[in-house]
Amino acid sequence: MRESRQLPLLVAAPLLAVALLVAGCSSSGKSTAGGSTVPATLSSPSPTGSQEKVKLAKTKFVVDAGLAAGATYQWVYKPYKAGKFKKGASGRKTALIKAGLAGAFAYNRLKAALTAAKGDPTLSKALAPLTAGVAALQQSITKMRSGSDPEGGASEFQGVIDSVKEAGKSAGAEVTNQVPSLSELKSGG
Repeated sequence: MRESRQLPLLVAAPLLAVALLVAGCSSSGKSTAGGSTVPATLSSPSPTGSQEKVKLAKTKFVVDAGLAAGATYQWVYKPYKAGKFKKGASGRKTALIKAGLAGAFAYNRLKAALTAAKGDPTLSKALAPLTAGVAALQQSITKMRSGSDPEGGASEFQGVIDSVKEAGKSAGAEVTNQVPSLSELKSGG
């Protein structure tokens, strides 16, 4: 009988010791000499200083604006120059659908680029005048998707892209076209 009482005690004691050890290791704070606990976030230095945030903002801007520029060039500007948007053109419907997708994708990436630019003072100043132009691209997307004025929508898009690229270049963040795949256009970026 005595053995049956000792078995649960033999199992419970190591489990309790492991539980206490694990609980002690997973503490989110650090003890100080006085025994008080200081949260880890206050005692450790921040991993991203202001200098890193600026670099990250420029990088995000360049990537997002590059994707917008690439999508606009590949799926909007080239078909526009080739005359694919004109009534009766071969492949017009497909070109308009792709241009609509590219327009929505580019609009999304341009908004993300403008948001990223807010993290860099130089970019923020350079791009501030372009915010209204990017917001107006919604009408250009509608023109391209509906086929009512795809040429006008395409030229408006290319104008805004050129302005964003020029503003980025003046702020030291050169934007190059990065053409997204058709599947990336469909997913929306």
